[in-house]
Amino acid sequence: MPTKAKTNHGKSLLIVESPSKVKTISGYLGDAYEVESSMGHIRDLPQPSELPEELKKSPVGKFAVDLENDFEPYYVVNTDKKKKVTELKRKLKEADALYLATDGDREGEAIAWHLLEVLKPKVPVYRLTFPEITREAIERAFGELREIDSNMVNAQETRRVLDRLYGYEISPVLWRKVSRGLSAGRVQSVATRLVVERERERMAFTSANYWNLSGLFTTGSNESFTAKLSAVDGVRVASGKDFADNGQLKSSAKVAHLDEAAATSLASGLENATFSVRSVETKPYTRRPAAPFTTSTLQQEAARKLRFSSRSTMQVAQRLYENGYITYMRTDSVALSNQAINAARKQANELYGADFVPDKPRVYASKSKNAQEAHEAIRPAGDSFRTPSAVKSALSADEFRLYELIWKRTVASQMADAKGSTASIKLDGTSTDGRDAEFSASGTVITFRGFLAAYEEGTDAGRWDENAQKSEAKDGDKRLPQMAEGDQLTGTDIEAASHQTTPPPRYTEASLVKVLDELGIGRPSTYAATISTIMDRGYVNVRGGALVPSWTAFSVVRLLEEHFEKYVDYEFTAAMEEDLDRIARGEQARTTWLSDFYFGGNEKRGLKPIVDNLGDIDARAINSIEVAPGVNLRVGKFGPYLETGGGVDTETGEITDPIRANVPADLAPDELTAEMAAELIEKGKNDGRELGVDPETGRTIVARDGRFGPYVTEVIPEMTEEEIQAWMDAQPTEYYKNGRAKPKKKPKPEKPRTSSLFKSMDLATVSLEQALQLMTLPRVVGKDEEGTEITAQNGRFGPYLKKGTDSRSLETEEQIFSITQEQALEIYAQPKQRGRGTAKPPLAEFGIDPVSEKKIVVKDGRFGPYITDGTTNITVPRSETIESLTHERAVELLAEKRAKGPVKRKTAAKKPAAKKTTAKKPAAKK
Repeated sequence: MPTKAKTNHGKSLLIVESPSKVKTISGYLGDAYEVESSMGHIRDLPQPSELPEELKKSPVGKFAVDLENDFEPYYVVNTDKKKKVTELKRKLKEADALYLATDGDREGEAIAWHLLEVLKPKVPVYRLTFPEITREAIERAFGELREIDSNMVNAQETRRVLDRLYGYEISPVLWRKVSRGLSAGRVQSVATRLVVERERERMAFTSANYWNLSGLFTTGSNESFTAKLSAVDGVRVASGKDFADNGQLKSSAKVAHLDEAAATSLASGLENATFSVRSVETKPYTRRPAAPFTTSTLQQEAARKLRFSSRSTMQVAQRLYENGYITYMRTDSVALSNQAINAARKQANELYGADFVPDKPRVYASKSKNAQEAHEAIRPAGDSFRTPSAVKSALSADEFRLYELIWKRTVASQMADAKGSTASIKLDGTSTDGRDAEFSASGTVITFRGFLAAYEEGTDAGRWDENAQKSEAKDGDKRLPQMAEGDQLTGTDIEAASHQTTPPPRYTEASLVKVLDELGIGRPSTYAATISTIMDRGYVNVRGGALVPSWTAFSVVRLLEEHFEKYVDYEFTAAMEEDLDRIARGEQARTTWLSDFYFGGNEKRGLKPIVDNLGDIDARAINSIEVAPGVNLRVGKFGPYLETGGGVDTETGEITDPIRANVPADLAPDELTAEMAAELIEKGKNDGRELGVDPETGRTIVARDGRFGPYVTEVIPEMTEEEIQAWMDAQPTEYYKNGRAKPKKKPKPEKPRTSSLFKSMDLATVSLEQALQLMTLPRVVGKDEEGTEITAQNGRFGPYLKKGTDSRSLETEEQIFSITQEQALEIYAQPKQRGRGTAKPPLAEFGIDPVSEKKIVVKDGRFGPYITDGTTNITVPRSETIESLTHERAVELLAEKRAKGPVKRKTAAKKPAAKKTTAKKPAAKK
């Protein structure tokens, strides 16, 4: 442990930012140190409304930043931190030295600086950082004491002021022109734009069809393999890569684009053809392990392999770091310390053997131009690694899974390459009509697994991932028979297969993190917060793991693109991040950079001149998108709706109202086709249709189309002024305590009776009788033996019975009106079923599997669609759609899964639930 200098007092005060670290660090330091937490930032910029009155009309008043004095921030101690600051000051009076041990990144450096400014210590002050919470790391940290890095503090403060200027100038424009409660942010706006641009591509996409052939080929030694048609008469056959982003064949593609007639004719002509081997090419196969985890790659891989959101990944990683299991989890570096390299090589040697460890250690360097190399990569903590089995009992299930992932990746990064060979063959055959058909097949055989014995990196599908290291070699390698050029083969089961081009896939959290990192936008440590923000603002929704933009996001992005183009430009945003790095290195002056950003220098191209000269923005145009000829989607106060027609009749001069129709809340933008729009408009024509008069109340009953589906309601006539006054006169007079009369309030409008239509009903045909029956719900069915009332109701998840707090589902909506008391009591007499509902029909069927001889179907599972034959299950790859699957592909995927063997389930020891901690507001300096 560190040796204390001789002092007059007994203890030194060491402050970290997180209370979770206190206990662990205290155990290592002993009684000579008192370890306390600052609970994150203790100071921050206040809201302008919270400023003292004398400052509200000064240059500080707009942003809590002095625009005329080098953008000097006006900091205040957070209200919830005043007690903590008082406590730290009291303990500092009894200490002989102050050690500031907050994290080693910009935020941590800023927290340390704020503590120094607020506490004003009169004892020696030392700055140190712990890249991991282990005994060895703490001992090393005390040997590397330093002063606070003012350049890093300046960079953090610049980022904080920048975000305040950006958000406070642009967000009010969104409030006025789109909707209240929205916000703009330096990184969140760009992330939203990426998601919207991908959806625009999907909306512009038109699916195209192309055909191909595949067949089963048998050698003279009776070995079989499958191959696909690759060329006809020397011209390459079109495949998916020959189609553009819009789904259509590229104009530059010199390929044979087979249609159904050509493909089936060629397949028929090759039924009895003899095939020969045109060429055989064999080359060695080598694959290197992936680099250790950075913040970005950890988030991506945890999303792929563990189904964690970015937020969950960072929360779990934070707990692992604070409890001493992994190194600091906010890093752009892929480098490992010598201690970590030795630990990984030693463990690989012990677990897999000397052959699996290369002669020299592997050294990794970050490719990102904005990478910060202050930290190591994310790895298991310590100079020797604890295996997952050694820590399993001490971790929660999620903590164990993430630790195991980090451990595997780290150990594999120091293991030997995977070795093997790849064989590619081409086959020749001639059809009965004289056409030359070339078939191709390839296969990779792994002869030495190397690092694959420990870990294999996952991949995402999608255009942004073209350069991803794809998993070419897996367990169950595709082997080709031994063949030589000129060998004769027999071809059977030559079949034509149709393929459809598919739109570019939506972003997932993992792929969005990946592209943000590749573009150099923001910092990986902030991606989880960024994605959470765009979800919380309603810009993005999650559907089956995919990020789907809302129509509000379309309006926001359009406004930003048209009026703040520079501030949602990818290169400009990445350049800002690079500028912050230059400030952190002391290469750029903070005040000069902020002045150029906000005022724009001599060219007046800063943020303020742009905002001051926006001119008149047409809010209606910003919130409108033409989805079909003459049909516009509008983003309104109560959600998106369609509008068509309306205006002045040129013949009669009459003013006609436009036809409007609500857009279902669960309809994704790319699903709103012209046909769907026409269907919704037709439905909208019946919106407000009068069904008749309720004979009991005399009120008109109408059918309407709402945001959450069609419903019926009664029209309550508005009260006249005389009726309102008469109602108020009839109310008793109330007085305040001081004796003055309290003014009487006007009567509240009566709430109309409403009821949603049954799924079997239609807005255009629902009758008055049906409407009146619906508005009697909930219906009292009867009572149980104890006298508790049982009602039948229709809810969000379908029809159900309710008795007190006990609800039971009904099979059909019609039962709401037909079920008897006896039938209801019989349902309540049965044990309550939880979790599983009625089995869903399969999404697709693909015939019989040749191995299991069972039917292959695609079902909708908890984590998306999956292929199964009743015994083996395999998730439909993200790169494929159900519509594009074929029998051959389904059989191939099931075979690959069987070859891997059963998945070993890991059960984690039970552990008390961790207390939730409130996210702390980042701060800056004064």
